Amino acid sequence: MNLNALTIHQAQDLLRRGEISSLQLTEAVLAQIESLDESIHAFVTVTAAEARAQAQAADARLAQDGVAAPPLLGIPAAIKDVVSTKGVRTTCSSRMLEDYVPPYDATVMEKLNAQGIVLVGKTNMDEFAMGSSTEHSAFFTTRNPWDRERVPGGSSGGSAAAVAADQAIFALGSDTGGSIRQPAALCGVVGMKPTYGRVSRYGLVAFASSLDQIGPFTKDVTDCAIVLEAICGHDPRDATSAPNPVPNWPEALKQDVRGLRLGVPREYFGAGIDPEVEQAVRTAIDQLAGLGVAVEDVSLPHTDHALATYYIIAPAEASANLARYDGIRYGYAAQDAETMWDAYSRTRGQGFGSEVKRRILVGTHALSSGYYDAYYLKAQKVRTLIAADFQEAFERVDAIVCPTSATVAFKIGERIDDPISMYLSDLYTLPGNVAGLPGVSQPCGLVQGLPVGLQFIGKPYDESTLLRLAYAYEQVSGKSYKPALSQGAPH
Repeated sequence: MNLNALTIHQAQDLLRRGEISSLQLTEAVLAQIESLDESIHAFVTVTAAEARAQAQAADARLAQDGVAAPPLLGIPAAIKDVVSTKGVRTTCSSRMLEDYVPPYDATVMEKLNAQGIVLVGKTNMDEFAMGSSTEHSAFFTTRNPWDRERVPGGSSGGSAAAVAADQAIFALGSDTGGSIRQPAALCGVVGMKPTYGRVSRYGLVAFASSLDQIGPFTKDVTDCAIVLEAICGHDPRDATSAPNPVPNWPEALKQDVRGLRLGVPREYFGAGIDPEVEQAVRTAIDQLAGLGVAVEDVSLPHTDHALATYYIIAPAEASANLARYDGIRYGYAAQDAETMWDAYSRTRGQGFGSEVKRRILVGTHALSSGYYDAYYLKAQKVRTLIAADFQEAFERVDAIVCPTSATVAFKIGERIDDPISMYLSDLYTLPGNVAGLPGVSQPCGLVQGLPVGLQFIGKPYDESTLLRLAYAYEQVSGKSYKPALSQGAPH
């Protein structure tokens, strides 16, 4: 038995019955990291010693609590390096924070630590979560476990790759415009962006505050429900945190989907989608219809404006959020400056990478005098129209189904010099962020030996329906998508 290949619920059952220990499970995961990460590069920091100590503590707690133990007790997890972890380096894959060690835990970490997870490491990402391929990390490019010559998606590419490669039983990522769902699709795992406000952002290093949301990467839908339940809940330290109760999502999976209405947005099946990807998604939709789900066409007419709207709002918020990195209080500081303003300029010039600089410049321009009304204010108005499109569709349907990505994983370097082409990678995911809606991606087939993502988008705070649909499809498809991991070199 490859312990590192277990799901949460499989490992949980074995741990509670005493058939395996958390330390054994953790050693198997650490061995997988040791074996594969030289070729995949999923991790910025591996916390092996801390993980073993946490596993031993979990085993002691398991011996005491038995079947009453929390669902995630003793489960090895990886955390995107944008989430604050007390005493563990949190870099955002940026030179600016290369040596930063937070003095506090993010709320999601407090919740996971309370359950007794085992932290095996922090995962690589596009710098400050700005990117769609994890090629914009200041340290190295993460590679897709399915094909080491291809990207894992981004910005949470390290988390997606780690789960796909069995280097963690589950992982956390953040999603500002698709940064959980798109890499989940490209790596063949389950990834969920909860409703904006469902999960506390306290301790999440901010990119775009009105769009960012934390969510899980897992090996199946049941695990997704388990992790989601663990990290959700109101947090008074986050002013955008919703006071909504947390449903029992693992229990919700068992509800029948017969009679649910699914909308297929015609705007998501137009020019630019790979025909084989479209066919895989439409086959999945047909399988759901076979379960008694009603399928109908819907229109989201302002979809064409979503990309431009997002790339005004997100960079504008990034410009404001990243102003704090000035070389004075914490983080990288240029040492060769003569004046304060020179130090400020050199620190930001040397500490930020090219994509972060590009977005800061775009955002600063959009917020500048004379352009605020023309760009930022207008983008906020179009944002309202995009949200209204979804609201109108949800008067007829319970959820929307569409591709997660128009293509399978693209080759490393293929889009790096073409920002517009790279930004189009998130065309089917970012409207959900603009509207603050929940979304989940799961694998629905292979094209050229690479996974295809099926995406469900739901009403605000209706993650239950999305998980029911995803679980129903998972059961009827009857397929498991796992990359061949024996090769250490690109294949």
